[in-house]
Amino acid sequence: MVELRFDEAKCEQCEGVNCLVRCKHLNLDVDTAREEMRKIINGQHSFVLDRCVTCYACEEYCPFGNHPFYLIVERQEQEGMLLAPRAITNQWINLCEPVGRYSVGKIQERALSLCYIPAFTDLVGGKLFEDVAASFFIGPEFFCNVVYLHFARASVIRERLPKVVENIAALGMKEVIFLHDECYGSFKSLAPAYGIPVPFKVTHYFEYLYDRLKQLSGQLKPLNMKVAYQRPCSSRLIPETDHYVDDIFSLLGVERVNRTYDRQNALCCSAIVRLNMGPEGRDMANDNQSKNIEDMLQAGVEHCVFNCPYCYMALSEKVAAKGVKPIHMIELCRLALGEEPAKGVMGYGRYQ
Repeated sequence: MVELRFDEAKCEQCEGVNCLVRCKHLNLDVDTAREEMRKIINGQHSFVLDRCVTCYACEEYCPFGNHPFYLIVERQEQEGMLLAPRAITNQWINLCEPVGRYSVGKIQERALSLCYIPAFTDLVGGKLFEDVAASFFIGPEFFCNVVYLHFARASVIRERLPKVVENIAALGMKEVIFLHDECYGSFKSLAPAYGIPVPFKVTHYFEYLYDRLKQLSGQLKPLNMKVAYQRPCSSRLIPETDHYVDDIFSLLGVERVNRTYDRQNALCCSAIVRLNMGPEGRDMANDNQSKNIEDMLQAGVEHCVFNCPYCYMALSEKVAAKGVKPIHMIELCRLALGEEPAKGVMGYGRYQ
């Protein structure tokens, strides 16, 4: 049976001091955090379940890798909570139901996971991907399922993720390069947390880009840019990948400016906050986005580098309106290679 592997003894050592006290949205003191964490562990109602904005940060803050956020989601579903209107929740569940709408390229030993995000097809061209672009898969049969954490529907993940793993493994590749933090996090964090074995090598596209850029180093032109990096909520599931942002920027001649809302203090794009929390959520989302963008402006950046397509959707037009050019990480790499930017949904060419 697929169940969350949560060690209560480890959590008792911390009692919410790391995960709940450090949360930027709850503002809890140590004693309150301990009391509410005990309630969550014991299956009692805690106001934390009502006020959680599903930013995933507590997953990163836990010193034991004990998945406090996954436990919160389990408790929310056990209480029948609706974090978004029922129609929106059901729409997401039905939209990504695996019913045979998928596409598979010429699979080699390495393959690209495009998840269920058509916008990725605009990005995986040029020199960076010339050896793997034809080896890909996309569709709900391969959908990572992490998004259901935002809707308090861990049951959907428990039901579908094992089959997604089987579907990918059946394609026969040895290594999968994931182009989205949620996808990588699904197989490196969610699957182990629920005891789901993953029989193929899991690679984050940052690692792939870094290795590929080193191979192409003689063709790179330093960009000499000051940029803000928009760290997505899903990166909290796999914080070990963040160093690749700095490593890639170093190869490209890009400065990741020091600012208030980055690294462990990052503010998520708030797209889900706006969706899930009604009028209060809209106000919170507007406030978070304004603070984040103002922080970029004060740091004097020229570009905002995005990783997640949903962060790009939520913030690209807003940062552009303030004179900061939005660019996806892959497009930034292509720019250093002197390649023409893509014109699609996340294409840098839209804002030139």
